Amino acid sequence: MNQIASIGKPAPQLHLSDWVQGNPVLLDQLSGQVVLIEVFQVNCPGCFLYSLPQAIDLHQRYCNKGLTVIGMATAFEDFDLNTLENLKLLIEENKVIGEAKRTLQENNRLIDGRLPYHLPFSVAMDNIIKQPQETTDVEVSAFINQQIPDFVNHNESEQMQIRKKVLSYLNARFYTAETFKRYKLQGTPSNIVIDKRGVLKASEFGHFADLEWLITSLLAE
Repeated sequence: MNQIASIGKPAPQLHLSDWVQGNPVLLDQLSGQVVLIEVFQVNCPGCFLYSLPQAIDLHQRYCNKGLTVIGMATAFEDFDLNTLENLKLLIEENKVIGEAKRTLQENNRLIDGRLPYHLPFSVAMDNIIKQPQETTDVEVSAFINQQIPDFVNHNESEQMQIRKKVLSYLNARFYTAETFKRYKLQGTPSNIVIDKRGVLKASEFGHFADLEWLITSLLAE
């Protein structure tokens, strides 16, 4: 049976499908290092606005003091965008896609349509398992009729967006992101912190105000 992560217990291994940057790493090979696993989706605006720049900053300031940062792309929604192919575009060409691209453009965070920074640490893709089933148009319409009674009041563009979001929501039944599930993550961005002995110290979703304090504390041990 696959081990489920628990704070204060040894961190379970990461189940990853592809290392798109850096050499494959097992957590038990990082004994003596503090490990930060930066969990993101390629179609996650907040990941690029806040969390990934923070991870890069921490890597640059603490990589020579015992910190190892690993970027892990995952998918729990928008499975047509949060793909291995789009992760490779990010790593190889600094290209972002979808909602992330739109938001970064609105915030003047892109140069010629690309990120002005490169991820300097190892990056891998969570192991995404897809079942053979597909969500049908009938199922999407039935969900909308039951859950969104004012659907007909939306314009055509809004209806298309609603249908797309419902399809993504229903398709999630057929996908399992193994490490995301194993670490009981709630969304992205998330930060996983492991101490020098391989013990899980934190698994936080969203803004993690004490992240640097925790890392420096663990480095000092």
